[in-house]
Amino acid sequence: MNAILAISAAEFRIAFRNRWVAIAIAMMAVFSLVLAGAGSAPTGTLGADRLSVTVASLTSLAVYLVPLVALLMSFDAIAGEVERGTLPLMLTYPLGRFEILLGKFIAHLVILSLAVAIGYGLAAGAAIWTDPRASAGFPAMFRLFWTSLLLGAAFVAIGYAISAFARRPGAAAGLAIALWLVMIVLYDLGLLAAVVADDGGRFTTEFFPWLLVGNPADAFRLYNLAASDATAAAAGIGAAAQTIAPSHALASILLWPLLGLGLAVLAFRKVTP
Repeated sequence: MNAILAISAAEFRIAFRNRWVAIAIAMMAVFSLVLAGAGSAPTGTLGADRLSVTVASLTSLAVYLVPLVALLMSFDAIAGEVERGTLPLMLTYPLGRFEILLGKFIAHLVILSLAVAIGYGLAAGAAIWTDPRASAGFPAMFRLFWTSLLLGAAFVAIGYAISAFARRPGAAAGLAIALWLVMIVLYDLGLLAAVVADDGGRFTTEFFPWLLVGNPADAFRLYNLAASDATAAAAGIGAAAQTIAPSHALASILLWPLLGLGLAVLAFRKVTP
């Protein structure tokens, strides 16, 4: 365990030196504060406290930003070691490849936790400052925090798999961005087009809910909005959040980090020094 933590500490120092810690925190803080201000408009109409409405807005932000930050941090975790020639030295450590990945995973998850905690904390502080009822939204904010970490963990692990598969940072970066576009943007558009073409048929009633839950980003959004008092603030997916069991979405969120780590280990085993 000490060796795993040593790898984590070294990875954290590298990320700090490369400004990834500052970049991740700055991105989450800026966008969270912007949404905290812009997302407070429907508070009076919905009859919800400002923090609950802010959480609904932050859910939409996290779906796009958390996976992007996670992939940007992890895409060169293996490919970078290969290009710098440090992988043979790393493999001489008395650790298996899974333990090496676990050490990197812990470091990147700590960075992501700092960024998310600071960003959401600033947004929560702004909501509480302007609305005395905002404390009622604390459970929703806490739920958003830990589910955001699970979502980020899934994409960090997927980033490792991409990095090991590509073996070059440039190729890994391209694959990471392509994956983000497919899973976060194009996936929902494809489902929407299929639902419109199906016109209430078998695809819409039987396959669509499972395909929606199968995507970790959609499962994250569904789970948070299903339990939110301000679901109407997030147009488009609010109806789906009421028809899919939250337990199914939660299961997807919990399983994807494990699946991602499994894929990363399998891909890493095929990388030769």
